[in-house]
Formats: sequence, structure tokens, C-alpha cells
Amino acid sequence: MTINKFQGRTESEAIERAKKEMGPDVVIMSVKTVKPKGMFRAFKGMAYEVTAALEENELDKMSTKSLTEAKESQGQETKPESINLAADEKIQIPAVAAPSRLEEKAEMVLRQLQKQGNDPEPQQIQPPSVQSSALEERLDSLQSLLEDRISAEKKNQEEGLGTKEERAQEGFSFVKMLYQTLLDNEVHEKYANQILDELEKISSKGSNIDYILSHIYQKLVLKFGQPKPIEFQKAGPKVAFFIGPTGVGKTTTIAKIASRYKVDEGKKVAFLTADTYRIAATEQLRTYANILDMSLTIVYSPEEVKDAVRNLSDCDLILVDTAGFSHKNTAQCEDVKNLVSVLSPDYQTEVYLVLSATTKYRDLQDMCNIYQTFANYKLIFTKLDETSCYGNLLNIHLYSGADLSYVTYGQNVPDDIEVFDTQKIVKKLLGGD
Repeated sequence: MTINKFQGRTESEAIERAKKEMGPDVVIMSVKTVKPKGMFRAFKGMAYEVTAALEENELDKMSTKSLTEAKESQGQETKPESINLAADEKIQIPAVAAPSRLEEKAEMVLRQLQKQGNDPEPQQIQPPSVQSSALEERLDSLQSLLEDRISAEKKNQEEGLGTKEERAQEGFSFVKMLYQTLLDNEVHEKYANQILDELEKISSKGSNIDYILSHIYQKLVLKFGQPKPIEFQKAGPKVAFFIGPTGVGKTTTIAKIASRYKVDEGKKVAFLTADTYRIAATEQLRTYANILDMSLTIVYSPEEVKDAVRNLSDCDLILVDTAGFSHKNTAQCEDVKNLVSVLSPDYQTEVYLVLSATTKYRDLQDMCNIYQTFANYKLIFTKLDETSCYGNLLNIHLYSGADLSYVTYGQNVPDDIEVFDTQKIVKKLLGGD
């Protein structure tokens, strides 16, 4: 007896295939429904499988030609799943047609996955003559592999979004903290907002804290710009006028600068003082002149300044101390204006506005406004040792547009002075040491 199994989309189609294959006398032993398998099962309909049997003598009656025609006809329609199973005899496998589009698709996907390294041990696609169970197992395996990968990618995407959102939230919190730190350091709200406007765009994109901190650090350094200390460009004396309100430390600052250029750089330096309002100021400067072995000339009018500078033409640097005055005192303001503008353009002149870092921002603004009416000055900040807030250094630089030059942080001469250290001040503004 020969037993075969046949499948069709309907029960009638499966029986018809059995009769074409085994003849009209075939006996249908059973009919069952077969559920679709594999990664494309959603696109496959239900199938019916019939088990058919035929006695050997009946099978022998079929001519070789008829059997061949039947098999050729079957070859165009039978799926690779169809196999012959004999209970007590050798299994006969019918000829199988070219691989279906389903099999080709499966092979293509498997090859792609193998190229991407998803399958540590690439599997070989068996030829179209593979048995039905093997093909289904491979499709099931492929489906599981794809489902696992899709699931993993979805999970990674979800986790990635979560991480990005967390980074954005963390960055936003950090920006708020930096903003508050700037305000605590008395950076004016206007300038703090200008700096934070760009940081908000960066933090919203999920930038990490290190990048945000680096960005604001660079922005602040750029806003301060390069410091402008006293420089010598050509022969002849450089004349530097020091102006500013009373009590900010102009005289001590002049002595520190003189010591630096006389002792450290070997320049020939001289003092001029026009501060005749305070006798103590003149005596203080005379003491420094004696210690440093420098000349001191007292002047009482703008014309005397011209004569004194002419007499000191062999010097490299002439430092002129002016009287401190209230920015509300218009008469004294006019005197200083005449003093700093008396020299002709032939002389190398610079004006340095000396301000205390402990002064309120509003008062500093008023001072800058008054002095800007008659001088194009650079900024020197004193008394940094008397404050822990450095915001006014940035505020006044941005407000006035004037270059920063020196800072002082104590009474010791020649120490406690340095060229404005941008990086050090920025670190302090951001809460560093």
C-alpha cells in the first residue's frame, strides 16, 4: 500500500490533487485543516491536507506515461510541502517546482541578517527540495529572529528617547543653576539672560553637563576679551593717566605698576602727581619714589603737565596720578578733563579708569558715564580681596565697552597686582575657586 499526503486551499482541491497523483481509485483516509506557519503566516490562508492510500496493484495499472504527465502537472501546483510517505517502503519524494516567492524572500532576509552580523553562525539555505517541516522550521526561526531584533530596536529607541529626555531635563536644571550662580555673583540680569539664551537652545537638544559648562565658560571668556596692559610701541615716553573716584586706591595701584616696570622690566619710570587736594596722597607717592629710586614731579595745572613731560622725555614710562573726585562734582571733573587732554597727539598717552570692585553697579555706571565724556579709558579694578562677587567686572566691561587692564587684591607693593586674568575671573563667576 502507498500512502501520500496532499494539500490544497480547499478540501476539494486537495482531493483532486490526490486523484491526479494516485488515480481515481485512491482512498481518502483523512482530511485535516493545516494552519499557516512562518514569518509570512499573516499573508497565508488556511490549507487542507488529505491523506490518501492506494493498493499496489492499482498503482501498477497506471501507465508510466500517465504517471509522468500527472507528476508534471502536479509540479506546477504542488508546494514543496508535499511529500510521499510509505508505511513500510522507501519514501518517495515527488519532483518539486522552482522555489516560490515566499522561499526567495526568506532566503534574501536571512542573507541580509547574516551580513549584518545578527546571526553568529550563518545558516545555509537548503535547496528547493527541502522537506516541508524543515522549511517551516527555518521560517519560524527567521520570524523569531526578526521579532527579537524589532523588539530590541524598539526598546533601544524607547531607552534612547528616555535618555535624551533625561539629558535635556538635567541640562535644563544645570542651566538654571548656572543662571542663579551668575546672579549670586552680581552679574546683571540683562547680561546673564544674554548668556543663558544660547545655553537654553543647547540644553534643549540634550547636551550633557560638561558640554554646557564648557560652552558658557568659552562665552564668558570671549565676552571679557583680551586684557590691555601698558605696552610700548615706539621710542619716547609713554604717558599713562590714572583717573577715578576718591578712595579706590589709585596711588597704590600706580606704585605697583611702577615697581613692575622698573624692577621686573628695567624700564625708566617717573611719577607725576596732580593730586594736590590730599597732602597725604603726595607724601605716599614720594615714599614710593624714594624706595624705587624714581623722580617725582608735582604739577598744579595742565600747562605744568606739558612742561614736566617734556623734561622727562628720556623716560620710558610716566605715570600721572590725578585727584579723586565725586562724579557729581562737575568743577573737579572739568579740571581732570583738561589735565588728560593737554598733551598733543605726538605723545603716546593712555587713560586708566580705576574703580573698586566693591562699588554698587548703579554707581559704577554713573562714574563710567561721566568719565566717558572726556576720555577713552581702560579699566583697572581694585579691592578684589574685599569682595566675593565679581559680577561688576563683567557688567562694567559690557556696559562701557572699555578694555580691562589690571586688577589689584591687596595693599602690598609691588605685589597684589596682576594683568586681568580672564580665565580665573570666569571660574569665580561660575562658582569655582
